[in-house]
Order: sequence, then structure tokens, then C-alpha cells
Amino acid sequence: MPTPDDQWKQRIADLWAAFDEHEPQAFLAKVKSMADELPAGNAIAEYELASAHDSIGHEAEAAVHYRRAFAAGLPESHRRRATIQFASTLRNLGQADESVSLLTAERDAGSDELDDAVTAFLALALTDLGRDREAAALALGALSRHLPRYNRSLANYAKALTHP
Repeated sequence: MPTPDDQWKQRIADLWAAFDEHEPQAFLAKVKSMADELPAGNAIAEYELASAHDSIGHEAEAAVHYRRAFAAGLPESHRRRATIQFASTLRNLGQADESVSLLTAERDAGSDELDDAVTAFLALALTDLGRDREAAALALGALSRHLPRYNRSLANYAKALTHP
């Protein structure tokens, strides 16, 4: 799969950095224009289109583009972010079960700086399914790693929520 060059990557990063300066439809049009510079079906172009639709509240259209991005072989550099975003979109579309599945698999797949984001969005999806104790345990467990004090106590409380 051809990947965008560094200049394209910088331009899309600059566009995202200026997101709040654009009206939603104008922003989407700019992303579409940039996506059109890449070959049809390019995974990164599909990911950027998904993200743009998501950011302006077009979740159903975003889901279509996320699925296309994954099917086209989204590179690892984008895959985890796309999974988090897609799972959030699915949750917003009332598909919390699929969201939980994706995020649970993602939690088990590896570890990086996005671990707490995976956990946070998983907690939201679990809440949508009425699994509030499990959601609270996940959120508190993730939070406990960032506290200057009481982290061991909070982690223990989080464990106790799932094993009453």
C-alpha cells in the first residue's frame, strides 16, 4: 500500500491542529480533498475520512470509512488509534457489544501510551451495557497508576469491585 509522503502527513497534521478554525463541512471538504490525493482505497485516506466524519458527528459515515481502513490494511502506526476511535463510534451508534469486543481484544494485544485511552473507552462501553461495577473497576485501576499517593489503595479497591 503506498503511504503518504512526509509533506502530506504534515499538511494533514496541520489541518487537524486547526480543526476548531473551520466550520464542520469545510473541514470535511478539506480532508476529502487531501484523501483524494492518495490512491483510491488507501487505508490512511480512509482513516482520515473516518476521523473527520467522526469529529463532526457523522458516526454512521465514519464507521463505513473505519471498516474500509481496516480492510485496506491500516498500518500499525494508525491501527490502535483507529480501533479506539472506531469502538467509540460503534458505542455512539448503539453497538456497545462490538465496541467492548474490539477494546477488550485491544487491551489484551499489547501495551503502549494509549493503554489508558483503551481502558477509558472500554469503561464507557461497559457502562452502556449495564456493567457499571466492571467499568468503574477499569477506570479506577487506570487512574491509580497516575496518582502521586494512594495508588496501591485505589488499585486494591478497583480489584475489589470486580471480585466482591
